[in-house]
Amino acid sequence: MDELTIVTGGAGFIGSHLVERLVAEGRMVRVIERPGAAVDHLPGSAEVVFADIREREGLDRAMRGARWVYHLAANPNLWARDRSEFDRVNRQGTIHVLDAALSAGVERVLHTSTESILTRKRMAGPIDENIRIEPEDTVGPYCLSKLMAERYAFALAGAGHPVVVANPTMPVGPGDRGLSPPSRLLLDFCLGKLPAAIDCTLNLIDVRDVATGLHRVMERGEPGRRYVLGHANVTLVGLLEEMGWLIGRPAPRWRVPYSVGLMVAIASEFWADRISGRMPKATVTGLRLTQRLMHFETSRTRQELGLEPRPISDSLRDAVEWFRQVGRIPV
Repeated sequence: MDELTIVTGGAGFIGSHLVERLVAEGRMVRVIERPGAAVDHLPGSAEVVFADIREREGLDRAMRGARWVYHLAANPNLWARDRSEFDRVNRQGTIHVLDAALSAGVERVLHTSTESILTRKRMAGPIDENIRIEPEDTVGPYCLSKLMAERYAFALAGAGHPVVVANPTMPVGPGDRGLSPPSRLLLDFCLGKLPAAIDCTLNLIDVRDVATGLHRVMERGEPGRRYVLGHANVTLVGLLEEMGWLIGRPAPRWRVPYSVGLMVAIASEFWADRISGRMPKATVTGLRLTQRLMHFETSRTRQELGLEPRPISDSLRDAVEWFRQVGRIPV
């Protein structure tokens, strides 16, 4: 195959698995990554172009000759010392990428959104692909930036452009070098840094199955429709019990009341904002999201894409093995 495929954020957790899949299929792949990003783990045949998606300059050249563009580049964390960075990267960066891709005449563009924007206050039932969200429903600047980026993608699709949208839920599995929030949670538990848990629900899917799902949305997805790439609805306590079985560590016995967790998150962010500049142990957005329904019904997407995600127990086992291989936890 000689058509060029571009992956923005291709060195990230999901992106690196997607790039590996595309290269294994014999596709020509160009990765667009932020300047300074580590890219040594990418397949040698993948071309790497460094460009800052916060600026349109450079993206037009990077898009030349592409057939497909997967847009994954984003700030996936729930905290940033400069909160306006979420808007510059996630919203404005998406506008730059999608506009540059369409200006280059690409055949198809996939925008990768998130599950964290698909929830409203006081929801009573599972979330499916038809949910509609307003800005006032979002939790924190990260979620608002991702919602506005997704709205731009849907607006382009509504205007007749070949733009498709996918919303992965929480990816888990091997290879998360940057430690996205779910991997950071699992690693903290493995290291004994999670003495208590808060009652909440999550939807998990293996990162490799997300890569497969994105590829199928690109091939089969219909512009203007949402494709939620999710799998297992679990409680946080159930997830930690499964992890505990894998590593021989009991799940936390103590449950943190929401009010206490929120105070800890506020204090953690204050310390990070004013003193350390490092990722806080708990984030206000993360705590507020624990109060939202995160139970997903994704059968329509799975049936349309022919996606059959692997058991989450396999994903957790492979994540633990990868943590050991790279020296993050003892062998």
